[in-house]
Amino acid sequence: MAASAVAVCAYSSDPAKCFAVASPDGRVYVWDASSGALRHEYAPSSHLSATCSCLSWGPPRKCKDAPQRKKRRSETTGRLAELDLLAMGTAVGSVLLYSTVKGELHSKLDGGHDGRVNCVQWHPETDSLYSCSDDQHIVEWSVVSAKVKCKWKGDKGGVSSLCLSPDGKRLISAGRAIKLWDLETKKLLRKFTGHATTVSLMMFATTHPPNDIEAFDGITGLYFVTGAAHDRFLNVWQVKDDNKKTPAVALILTDEPTYVDLVRPEKSDEPMKVVVLCNDGKLHIFEYILNGTCKKPLKPRCSLQLVTQGKDETPRPLPVLAAAFCADQCSLMLAYGPSIRPVLERVAIDKSESMVCLVRDEPTSLAIKMETKVTKTKTPLVPGKAKVLAPGVPGHTSTVQAVAVLEKAGRGKKRKGDQGTETATPAELSLEERLSTMQLGKGGRRPGEQPQADGFSVLLTQGLESNDSDILNKVLQTKNEIVIRNTVQQLAIHMIMPLLRVLTKRIQSHPFSAVMAMRWVRAVLTIHASYLAAIPDLVQQMAVLYQLMDSRIRVHQRLAQMSGKLCLMMSQLDVARKANIGSGVQQTAQLVYEEGTFE
Repeated sequence: MAASAVAVCAYSSDPAKCFAVASPDGRVYVWDASSGALRHEYAPSSHLSATCSCLSWGPPRKCKDAPQRKKRRSETTGRLAELDLLAMGTAVGSVLLYSTVKGELHSKLDGGHDGRVNCVQWHPETDSLYSCSDDQHIVEWSVVSAKVKCKWKGDKGGVSSLCLSPDGKRLISAGRAIKLWDLETKKLLRKFTGHATTVSLMMFATTHPPNDIEAFDGITGLYFVTGAAHDRFLNVWQVKDDNKKTPAVALILTDEPTYVDLVRPEKSDEPMKVVVLCNDGKLHIFEYILNGTCKKPLKPRCSLQLVTQGKDETPRPLPVLAAAFCADQCSLMLAYGPSIRPVLERVAIDKSESMVCLVRDEPTSLAIKMETKVTKTKTPLVPGKAKVLAPGVPGHTSTVQAVAVLEKAGRGKKRKGDQGTETATPAELSLEERLSTMQLGKGGRRPGEQPQADGFSVLLTQGLESNDSDILNKVLQTKNEIVIRNTVQQLAIHMIMPLLRVLTKRIQSHPFSAVMAMRWVRAVLTIHASYLAAIPDLVQQMAVLYQLMDSRIRVHQRLAQMSGKLCLMMSQLDVARKANIGSGVQQTAQLVYEEGTFE
């Protein structure tokens, strides 16, 4: 299945046998659906940067009597079925194959995509695996050799979902439009309108046409369902030779679909059963016989929702991760609760009621163990010129004079309940007292002495973690280029992106703040360029900063021209002002002639 909007999860191909779910930090957990026990936990080496984007279980392969020329191929697919593989698409473009039988990574498919893998589909008979990505391409992999068989462009934009025909000879891809491909020639056969938004899930609903066709080509007459983000309809399409591009049936939902499972009818007169999980937590079950086009949207046969009793006696909906039909097709296997510890429960389908509300206890959260506070400490004796490394902050050094300030501030303070004249040690002071003494200790710096960059890096880390504007202003308004460079160099790696986000906001504000922030941005880009280049989604995270810098560069030429004109005008005004001042000197004429005075 494609990546879900709520959680990346998938039930195994066998009817609700295993349930795999990916946590936000990139770890993948495999749970036993019947007992609810954790069977496997897999953490890739780069699970923090290459998070899991989609999951797909390998199909159950049936051993058939094959001719001698196909014996080797059947043996290969048989070995793949014994491994019980789980395909995991990642955000960096690779596909990981994990074997639940061996309990380890089987192989890694790399070099096919340049962007996030959105969907992975297995071929039902061969060793081929198909994947699509945001890089607009569809890749056919060989599971045995872990290499690319074929790669072609699937859409003008990103390809979000894939679906294989029951016979494995056709492939449907969804991007901006829904396209039907011939897998042998990679030729585009048909095109469907699709949805107004990105298609998030897609699967075939039938394995044979509704009417008996003598020359059935394996695809004509079949139905498939599609769901899209922010779309409250599940569309059912029929593959036909005509040019009709609209859906045959539309299923009404209460919110956008996040997970879909269905039971394909074995005969043409049997109904199709579909269970749809919506983003609002409601489950809708549809049961209809597909036969031609229906103009009116179909309503669900029954709906189901899980709630928990709130503190104010008001029921609250429980988050549901996935739902799948059991082997008897009369019950559902539900997975709800947190993704790191889901609750798996089998629920019978009650078709007599249109809406069923089940009250369940809220899943208990993981208990976080807190360390007890240490009250009895002993301050070690250190020489006067030594520097103390603060625990937990790499590279942070502070002089022992700060310890002396703490001792002086705590001298004469009795701890509550203490006997005699015992005073509070620096380690026993509260956080507020320590911060106040740090402010007192700053006054001891001699005039002209350069501030220490290690202290600025600690203050900057504290300001970024607590989002304290006072601390951030105190650090980011520094004009000393050497201090800025050393502070950025000693800053922890995981604080680089939060610092860039804060600097981006400051660039958008007052021009003076923008000038100060650009000094820090220049230092970050210069010192940590290698780390920034290794971030997968760097373009998305720094898009605002790039647009701000680009807009300022565009107007720089006009600003320079305006500055030149203003400079020329000011110089002319200055010359005129000086000329007016010089014109005040009185000058007398050497000769004055008046008409009529001389005869």
